[in-house]
Amino acid sequence: MSRNIAIIGDFFMLPEIFDHELRQACAGVELTTRLMQNDWPNSPVVHGYGGDQEVKIKEFIGDFDEVVDFIGEAELLVMHQSPITAEMLDRLPNLRFIGCSRGGPINVDIEAARARGVSVVRAPGRNASAVAEFTIGAMLVETRKIRVGHEALRKGDWRGDLYRADTTGRELNEMTVGVIGYGNIGSRVTRLLRAFGAKVLVHDPYVQLFPVDQADGVAMVCLEDLLTQSDVVTLHPRVSPETTHMINKETLAQMKPDALLINTARGPLCNYDDLYAGLRDGVLGSAMLETFSVEPVPVDWPLLQLENVTLTPHIAGASARTVTYAAQTLAEDVRRYFADEPLLNAY
Repeated sequence: MSRNIAIIGDFFMLPEIFDHELRQACAGVELTTRLMQNDWPNSPVVHGYGGDQEVKIKEFIGDFDEVVDFIGEAELLVMHQSPITAEMLDRLPNLRFIGCSRGGPINVDIEAARARGVSVVRAPGRNASAVAEFTIGAMLVETRKIRVGHEALRKGDWRGDLYRADTTGRELNEMTVGVIGYGNIGSRVTRLLRAFGAKVLVHDPYVQLFPVDQADGVAMVCLEDLLTQSDVVTLHPRVSPETTHMINKETLAQMKPDALLINTARGPLCNYDDLYAGLRDGVLGSAMLETFSVEPVPVDWPLLQLENVTLTPHIAGASARTVTYAAQTLAEDVRRYFADEPLLNAY
């Protein structure tokens, strides 16, 4: 009997790669697949963090009715950022399995899926290596004045003064770096920072340090101690009521006035009005921002005008390896589903 799978990808998670990895992992199983490709990242996702959506899901792309029509009678759905709501599931009685190629399937109503007996799997850590490397790169760009020198040189200004002792950059091995969130990404950032010789502080009230990090001098501290002691603060927690706007006027005031803030996690972690004021007024030295509450950011956004900010368009997790790793991770759980074996990454 052929197993019916609907595959929805985009211009990052290509549907053809999903299809290829599924057939590799499920050799011997007759598969009937149909493929659909969303326009992301050419078109933005609906973020849903501002409360303007009457659904529980976040960060999705695709029309609800079109997605339901495409899935149709399929038993399995493998996808990246397509929406799955309770109302959609009610119209998909044959759907028994959803594979979402994200670390956290926030575009799926998990409670509704569980209530209807639909298994949901994810791809934890799919871009952990990519984001961790990007984060270290962001630190170096800022702390070693790479951005400052580049922007000046493009304008014809040879900043020889950046070699002066009072203006030159600092090395990571002489700095204290605070890592907020010690999951797949935060723990990798910590590991890389240890190789650079930085002193690393971690704040995450829900986990313990790996023994190797603890033995190497990494310390788990409260948030206030991390903010007051760190030369660099990098954000890696998930968005929750507890972490939303955790970087705000009060927490910024606890940081060193020459500190660097890096956000490669999620936009809602920061109150961007407070951050703008802090960067403008010298409460904080500089920031590297990769994610935002609204994407794309408005062209007249005040943070775009500040010279002590580096911004990138949410690309930290974008790597070729992320694509293949995520597809292979989902394909293995599809194989396990067919073989009636325990799923590795059930959510």
